[in-house]
Amino acid sequence: MSNSALFIKFLVCPETHNQLCWADSNLIANLNAKIQHNQVKNRGGDAIIQPLEQGLLCEAQNYLYPVESGIPVLLKERAIALNDISFLSID
Repeated sequence: MSNSALFIKFLVCPETHNQLCWADSNLIANLNAKIQHNQVKNRGGDAIIQPLEQGLLCEAQNYLYPVESGIPVLLKERAIALNDISFLSID
């Protein structure tokens, strides 16, 4: 088992305490396209301006927690509520 796979087994959503999983590259690419067009805010209401490197997904709440410089940011206000974002088109 890789260090990454071992590491992820111990991470949980700070709200639900459900296990997190890595967001796939398509989701990250879609979010980064929206970020480029200033269409993404975190749960704290701050606009996301830097592209995402990686993310951890809490499927129970449909939240994505950013991973910055390899470090998961598991703060509720920094999570991105995926239900609030339309992935159908870039306006």
